[in-house]
Amino acid sequence: MGLFSRDSNPRGSQPHGAGQTPDAQLNAVVHGHVQGVGFRYWTKGEATPLGLTGYAKNLDDGTVEVLAQGTREACQQLLDALNSGNTAGRVDHVDAEIVEPGETRGGFETL
Repeated sequence: MGLFSRDSNPRGSQPHGAGQTPDAQLNAVVHGHVQGVGFRYWTKGEATPLGLTGYAKNLDDGTVEVLAQGTREACQQLLDALNSGNTAGRVDHVDAEIVEPGETRGGFETL
């Protein structure tokens, strides 16, 4: 079993990886105490094992914008994690939709 075998991914989703086109995109704005508490890095830590690409970005109004691309299942898993109550900081609510992906992104960034 190699370092990147299926069993090494605790969530069971395969990353969509380089050269593969994502079939879904999560667009979310997370409200609450989510800036200055490591929330963007927590989000990256949740998204990366799911094989998602995109970003988590602080917005001027104190919210965090999350854009994630990958499989529809992986996008839903990240949305479930954002709503789980087990995040960095405190999430009051998440405005989100899962849509067809826009321009394909590489990696997952914290902006």
